Amino acid sequence: METGSNMTGSVVLVTGGVRGVGAGISRTFLRAGATVVACARRPGDDPVEVDGRAAEFLPCDIRDPEQVQGLVDRIVERHGRLDVLVNNAGGAPFALAADASPKFHSKIVELNLLAPLLVSQVANAQMQTQDSGGAIVNISSVSGSRPSPGTAAYGAAKAGVDSLTTSLAVEWAPKVRVNSVVVGLVRTELAHLHYGDEAGIAAVGNTVPLGRMACPEDVGNCAVFLASPLAAYVSGSTLTVHGGGERPAFLAAATASTSATASTEEKA
Repeated sequence: METGSNMTGSVVLVTGGVRGVGAGISRTFLRAGATVVACARRPGDDPVEVDGRAAEFLPCDIRDPEQVQGLVDRIVERHGRLDVLVNNAGGAPFALAADASPKFHSKIVELNLLAPLLVSQVANAQMQTQDSGGAIVNISSVSGSRPSPGTAAYGAAKAGVDSLTTSLAVEWAPKVRVNSVVVGLVRTELAHLHYGDEAGIAAVGNTVPLGRMACPEDVGNCAVFLASPLAAYVSGSTLTVHGGGERPAFLAAATASTSATASTEEKA
């Protein structure tokens, strides 16, 4: 039986695989030797490539059943198989739950929960016909397991993805393994839009126990692991990738209070 994380010969589809975290995931699979197909509604600004090997790009709106079926059909036509699906596409702009419209909430849930289910259904149908089956990796978020103010529908959708992962792992076994990567803070090319300059990015990173935000390849490494023979007996699991999480707010408050008290006593 093959072991290790060498993905040579595997055909991998990464949704939203041309920018940000998705591009990092695509690069990591390329580095592991896989043939990578990245889909998105539009191509990225730069090719996704590693060591002279590039991800193929196919346009697709993953919310559209006909486009998704056509996407998988084209992959199989070109490469003869589909071994791994990484459901990465998703996201949400900031909007307070009380202010956002029902249509807004519906679209967020559609993109972050229903679309991954749709792509998984079509991919699974192909994988079930293959002797070697396949693997599906859902990119989830810590927002699904903790409060997500300003992105409440997104957090609820990601909680749904984690639940979906466990159900599909049972329904589609033993041919197809299904797992999710629960991601925390990630530094992408758009980090400055959220956190300001380098000082702001560093300050946010310092709130993480490991001292930095993840880079996209950190997420990609975990996706490769879950898709590889190293995880041959792992299914229905969630792998949390958040650098140790967030320091509890009460500890920061206690530290600040102690420091303030000590400063007052020194002045006295």
